[in-house]
Amino acid sequence: MGIGILQSDCDSEPLWLQRRQTLDWNRTWYTANPDLTQCFQNTVLVWVPCIYLWLLAPFYCLHLYCHDRGRIRMSCLCTAKMVLGFLLASFGFVEFFYILLERSQEIQQHMVFLLSPIIRSMTVILALCIIQLERVRGCRSSVFLFLFWVLAVVCSLVPLRAKIQLAMDEPVSVERFTAKTTVSLVFNLLQNPCPVKDASFLSKILFWWFTGLVVKGYRTPLAAEDLWTLREEDQSNKIMSELQQDWTAESVLSITAFSPSGRQEKALASGVALGSRLQDQAQLLRKLQKEQSSGFFLLRTLARKFGPYFLTGTLCIIFHDAFMFAIPQVLRRLLLQETVDEDAPLWKGYFYATLMFLLSCLQSLFNHQYMYTCFTVGMRVKTAVMGLVYRKSLVINSAARRTCTVGEIVNLVSADTQKLMDFVVYFNAVWLAPIEIALCLFFLWQHLGPSALAGIATVILIFPLNGIIAKKRSKLQVKAIQMKFMDSRIRLMNEILNGIKILKFYAWEKAFLEQVLGHRRKELKALKNSYLASFSPSFKIAFAMFGVYVTLDDRNVLDAQKVFVSMALINILKTPLSQLPFAISTTMQAMVSLRRLGKYLCSEELKADNVSKAPLSSEDGTFSWSSEGPPCLKRINIHVPRGSLVAVVGHVGSGKSSLLSAMLGETEKRSGRVSVKGSVAYVPQQAWIQNATVQDNVIFGREKLKTWYHRVLEACALLPDLDILPAGDATEIGEKGLNLSGGQKQRVSLARAVYRKADVYLLDDPLSAVDSHVGQHIFDKVIGPKGVLRDKTRILVTHGMSFLPQADHILVLVDGEITESGSYQELLSRHGAFADFIHTFANTERKESNMEPVSETDEDQIPEDLGKLTEVDKARTGRVRLEMYKKYFKTIGLSIIIPIVFLYAFQQGASLAYNYWLSMWADDPVVNGTQIDTDLKLTVFGALGFVQGVAIFGTTVAISICGIIASRQLHMDLLINVLRSPMSFFECTPSGNLLNRFAKEIDAIDCMVPEGLKMMLSYVFKLMEVCIIVLMATPFAAVIILPLAFLYAFVQSFYVATSCQLRRLEAVSRSPIYTHFNETVQGASVIRAFGEQPRFILQANQRVDFNQTSYFPRFVATRWLAVNLEFVGNGVVLAAAILSVMGKSTLSPGIVGLAVSHSLQVTGILSWIVRSWTDVENNIVSVERVNEYADTAKEASWSIEGSSLPPAWPNRGTLEFLDYGLQYRKGLELALKGITLNIHERERVGIVGRTGAGKSSLALGIFRILEAAKGKIFIDGVDIKARPGFHYINCFLVMNNICCPLPQDPVLFSGSLRMNLDPFDTYTDEEVWRSLELAHLKNFISNLPDKLNHECSEGGENLSLGQRQLVCLARALLRKTKILVLDEATAAVDLETDTLIQSTIRTQFEDCTVLTIAHRLNTIMDYTRVIVMDRGHIVEMESPANLIAQRGQFYRMCREAGLV
Repeated sequence: MGIGILQSDCDSEPLWLQRRQTLDWNRTWYTANPDLTQCFQNTVLVWVPCIYLWLLAPFYCLHLYCHDRGRIRMSCLCTAKMVLGFLLASFGFVEFFYILLERSQEIQQHMVFLLSPIIRSMTVILALCIIQLERVRGCRSSVFLFLFWVLAVVCSLVPLRAKIQLAMDEPVSVERFTAKTTVSLVFNLLQNPCPVKDASFLSKILFWWFTGLVVKGYRTPLAAEDLWTLREEDQSNKIMSELQQDWTAESVLSITAFSPSGRQEKALASGVALGSRLQDQAQLLRKLQKEQSSGFFLLRTLARKFGPYFLTGTLCIIFHDAFMFAIPQVLRRLLLQETVDEDAPLWKGYFYATLMFLLSCLQSLFNHQYMYTCFTVGMRVKTAVMGLVYRKSLVINSAARRTCTVGEIVNLVSADTQKLMDFVVYFNAVWLAPIEIALCLFFLWQHLGPSALAGIATVILIFPLNGIIAKKRSKLQVKAIQMKFMDSRIRLMNEILNGIKILKFYAWEKAFLEQVLGHRRKELKALKNSYLASFSPSFKIAFAMFGVYVTLDDRNVLDAQKVFVSMALINILKTPLSQLPFAISTTMQAMVSLRRLGKYLCSEELKADNVSKAPLSSEDGTFSWSSEGPPCLKRINIHVPRGSLVAVVGHVGSGKSSLLSAMLGETEKRSGRVSVKGSVAYVPQQAWIQNATVQDNVIFGREKLKTWYHRVLEACALLPDLDILPAGDATEIGEKGLNLSGGQKQRVSLARAVYRKADVYLLDDPLSAVDSHVGQHIFDKVIGPKGVLRDKTRILVTHGMSFLPQADHILVLVDGEITESGSYQELLSRHGAFADFIHTFANTERKESNMEPVSETDEDQIPEDLGKLTEVDKARTGRVRLEMYKKYFKTIGLSIIIPIVFLYAFQQGASLAYNYWLSMWADDPVVNGTQIDTDLKLTVFGALGFVQGVAIFGTTVAISICGIIASRQLHMDLLINVLRSPMSFFECTPSGNLLNRFAKEIDAIDCMVPEGLKMMLSYVFKLMEVCIIVLMATPFAAVIILPLAFLYAFVQSFYVATSCQLRRLEAVSRSPIYTHFNETVQGASVIRAFGEQPRFILQANQRVDFNQTSYFPRFVATRWLAVNLEFVGNGVVLAAAILSVMGKSTLSPGIVGLAVSHSLQVTGILSWIVRSWTDVENNIVSVERVNEYADTAKEASWSIEGSSLPPAWPNRGTLEFLDYGLQYRKGLELALKGITLNIHERERVGIVGRTGAGKSSLALGIFRILEAAKGKIFIDGVDIKARPGFHYINCFLVMNNICCPLPQDPVLFSGSLRMNLDPFDTYTDEEVWRSLELAHLKNFISNLPDKLNHECSEGGENLSLGQRQLVCLARALLRKTKILVLDEATAAVDLETDTLIQSTIRTQFEDCTVLTIAHRLNTIMDYTRVIVMDRGHIVEMESPANLIAQRGQFYRMCREAGLV
């Protein structure tokens, strides 16, 4: 029977001549019961999958041969596949023998049907062989075989249907084909979804591999350990290993292109004879050209690395567009049969409905594969840029470093990398959107004829306007916010956090708060201006085209087909029209970011040839800090024999530290040469301490050798300090060593160098911050002839005269030149300036003023946490609390929120009205080939659209204003909460955590939350409109829509819990990146000196990778949800179309067109609801994180209403301590115990004591940096604790000129020198110059080109440490006060300058009460009284002469200092 059927369809002609028999349109299309011919079914449908496999198999096998990933063992699943495969192949052979034996006479003329089963069976065997080859070569998931099985199943469905219809006559045939199809389906479904590395093709395109993490996140809040490790291709090491080489090559090209030998220079050099001016212009031009082109070089490097993978995403978006444009054509056919072909069979309607559903599903799949690819590329670009910036920060030279602050570098790796990630997502829209617009207009021309020209004209008019608005937004946002105001605010915040102690002491919090708020106001103003609403084009285009169409000719009828197919095309047109300006704006922003990044990455680096490998020496060396700047060292000629000790002495600013920097290669070598042989260890003058334990700081990445480690600690006098620290050497040190004294930090820094066992030691005044007895101990045990470094080469910068006789060689520096050199005795015998200096100051020694270690926190700590200081940024768990939404909306106010909701409802009501009006217009009967009252209908249509436009503008403006109100208030709350926090808070909280809040989180509150709310409300109301329209057309759709809505909510609830937690984990893991960047930039010279760059790069990579482990699943979660929910939306499309077909006899074409065309938007609407809802939920986490510091401990109020101090207070300057006690944190013993003390008017009191005695704690108590645990302090009879507004007190007191309790760390802010002396322009220039003269800085400042306007770099790094201390001293001298507290005011200045300063203090503050925490005992020998402290108690208090006579502790200290 079967062969007879074949004979009826196929004759003996060749197959290529059998088109008529193979495809019969009367049987296939023009019938109520469509079917394909048996000839087509048994030839084409069988051969298509076979041809696919046989043609491509050789290429695929070659691919497998070239990519071996290791053998996979035979599993049960693989065995089952092989067994079922052989069964499937056997069916073909059985069929072959059946036909050969039973139907041999009938098939003589039709051999093709005998060959088909053989071909099918051989193809299955080939597929099984490929499965085994994949297993051997380690391929777990096969796109190639997946497509084969899908093709085989699809081609088997038609014969399966035909055999089912013949079941009553041919049951055996059904069994055979059903079995075959079932086996095909089994093979299709045997692939198990798993994480992406091993996921099947189907699992990858549907993101099923992510389901496990979503379910886990729904059951229990995700933690960092629940996340997958980063894929190898996404890891920093993999990305940077290849990218670094490419970028190095590009950098060489850029340098070559703009070098003096390049073409540009040659063109300009022709006029060199005119003078040096042309050379300067040529140099400036080269610099500008290099900055402009550096962004292009960076883009080219990134494109070369990530471009190929990005192109696969581009291919996906092209397929997406193809399916997107196919949907309106299918809709046209569906509406055509509804309106024109009333007798068309129903199956065609079902066919078109199903086809729309399939096209919508394919559109969703390709769209989200594109988005997944873009976000993956964006993530890799972020990793690459962070890696390049970090590596650059380790090699950038001093001149380039001073042009960018830490805050700006943080902005490069946060804001600018985000701009590049956005650019990756939207770049394709720049070229694809114009093509989409052109195609839409082409199809509209086909549909409406010349009337489409009106739409084209509208687009031409609207697009430039939107472009101007986008350009305006880009200009405002990029240049004003990102580059100027935001940078300024973050830079200022970074300096505030670095100098928070001096702000506390001077009570400058309010003043700096106003500065930050000033930058913030400008930032918000620019942000408000950037909220210019773009014009919605869809209505205008529709109104223009329909209006022209009906106006041109009365016989132009707007029926359902024309209206709703046109509206579908216009809805497609709406996306590129809105995307293109945004894409252009994003591209412009990315170009600016690329230039900024390129400028930084192309900035000058330290030259490898600055230092050569040879015995330590310098020959006729001239050095400067920049290639254009004046030399800091001139005519340097030295030779240091191996194992010798060379001392370097000189006045403040004479170039001692610069000499060590030159030996490290940190300066620009102008002439001569410098050489250093062997490994180097460096101890900077200002100790650089990591936020790590004491042990980690000492061993500094090396293996711990217990014996050597203990010996180093003993030699560096650290063992007594470890006894005081809560957890010994396991105690965590805060950022920049906040919980250590200056002396302790210096000794830890020295121990780090000693532990290294280097060949050359460069020691920059390491003994300036320690006691005379501790200094002598360190010199004897470490540096001196009998110390552990006795066999090493040592260059020691020092102000200590007592150490010079033991030096092998002494260099005397004056103004950057070596004026004298030789041994101690040689220099004395010459009777020069050095000899005179020695005779004058030989007896002066140093006295340490260390405060006890502080690890302050307001929480009791359990013993095992005693050594822990900093609190890591912790992620909350679960969904964002409702209180966060309430807080956000409360800052806006209910009076604004309610009108916004009504505006959105009104806007969508107008949209519903004009769409329904269109459907009524389409249903209007045609009389004599025309429709009546078209002018009235067009007027109403235009009026409704105008009303909607007004409502859209109103909602946009209202939401923008609400966002600015909320972000202004939340930023102010955060700023006040941080500035009102006690010092213990800053010691426990890494600055990266705080900068993260002020940068990334505030930026999210500024931009992302309002934008997300605007989009979410807009699309939620739009979804309500679509549901209303579909229910109006087919009420029965409620049966489908309601379950789909519940399914939507169910899937969404799964997603939100996971996504929100991933957002928190990503935010928490971002802070350590910024902290590490900050720490590295500040300690780059130490890291380079020790050669630890690879280890720090590895740490940076680990932090970036840890952040990406939470970022990767975060964006995959969005794709997972969008794909699944868009299939739900496509279900609405299918339901609306099928129900419309079923109700063909009762529904009007207009309402059908309205329902189906709107249902087509559901997919996009659901996608945008998901995106906006997710953005709101994720970014409201920023509100949560900003609000975290609202609940931390705070200082007493800055001011209390109704509380005032007596006039001219303090007018006498008396101080009284009454049973005063102070502790650094709860649970620890008191640092000051029962202090009772009276200090009289104009009395000068010196405070001395050994480490941990509590000297600096007195100063902390006076200024209420720490609150009293018991007792009281009276200043001129006023109990300062009874005055909660302590700014009333601090603003009347002149605090010590340096930042106590870190006296060796003078704090300067970036800005002019005058701003650092007088931040608020309180004093005249004459007064400022007078204070500089008294601080012995006038000559130095006068010689600067800009004098008082000289720009200090961040932290004052372009001044020496001694000069910074003198600037801080001048700051104190500038103020007139009754009480002056000095805490180691001259720790880093030479002895001669120190003597002059002490004389100045005696004369200028003779009418003041002076408290001096003594640094050198000889400076307080003429004081009224001396207080000797020990372990928090006052053990001695008398005049210096009486204390010496008593022969107590003070006497012993004086004897050690050589004063008695």
